[in-house]
Amino acid sequence: MKNDKKISMIKLMSDPQYQGKHIILIANQVFTAKTGKTANKILDRLEKKYPGEIPALTYIPKADTLILWF
Repeated sequence: MKNDKKISMIKLMSDPQYQGKHIILIANQVFTAKTGKTANKILDRLEKKYPGEIPALTYIPKADTLILWF
């Protein structure tokens, strides 16, 4: 049986298993990478595999990371 539930980026951002990783959400599937370089390689591959889809990409910092905003 196929799971047709939509995965939202907000739900992924609150999940602790994704902290400290780059997240790519495309075609209701989640892909992770530890570095930006790896995320770029995955993104290139996924754009070829899913040409009509628009990916959502973000980095989720670890819980103890301080983000300065100017």
